[in-house]
Amino acid sequence: MAGRTLLAVFAHPDDELAVAGTLLAQQDQGDHLVLLYLTRGEATGAFGDARLEEVVRRREEQARGAAELLGAEHRFLDMADCAVVATPDAGKAVARVMAQVRPDGLITWGDAWVKGMRHPDHLATGKIARDAVTYARMAGLVAPDAPHRAFCPVFTVRGAHSTLPCVTVDVAPYRERIFALADFHRDIIGFGDRSWLEARLARAGQAAGISWGEAFDAWETVPGTVPALLPAQELGTHAHPTRADGTSDSPR
Repeated sequence: MAGRTLLAVFAHPDDELAVAGTLLAQQDQGDHLVLLYLTRGEATGAFGDARLEEVVRRREEQARGAAELLGAEHRFLDMADCAVVATPDAGKAVARVMAQVRPDGLITWGDAWVKGMRHPDHLATGKIARDAVTYARMAGLVAPDAPHRAFCPVFTVRGAHSTLPCVTVDVAPYRERIFALADFHRDIIGFGDRSWLEARLARAGQAAGISWGEAFDAWETVPGTVPALLPAQELGTHAHPTRADGTSDSPR
């Protein structure tokens, strides 16, 4: 497969709406997108009295449709909605996916403390995904797949109170496709109001001096305004020595 791979790890189907423009910008470069949902989002009340099996089926279909709109591959893990906990086993489960898809970058939830973004599943998912970057380096945890030791910068959805450096993706070219995804989710579960979404993107854009943006904490890369997250310029010296092919000499 040519190009880079961007892995997005989220808790529920529809979470990817927070980064839709960034995913589309990466796809526009010819890169591969993988959406990994830790749960099926089965705790939603959007389907009234529907049985759990029916809710799961509808949410799986919702994720499949969102992935098609974004041109992405999608996968699920089997964690329970509203019960995601950042345990070592959870991090290792995501690490095994990382060893399979071998991402060049990771998007996930951050440590935001505003309504919606502070959902306990979101906070736990962010830590699980960040832990997985390290676990994926360890051969004994991801066998029979090879460990993934190439540099994989982490980008977390930026909260209002973050003090980390910021990288903002210019998503104005993807306005209509972002709205199409929002409309898709709103038709199914009632989430994805256009005015809310436009205000959110405009705020992030204004802070970066552009019309529309999606902002991330830049944990390991140079901050600024970019057309896409990848390729990313590494900030400072990587903690492990790396070969010319980007892999590490360190077993950990």
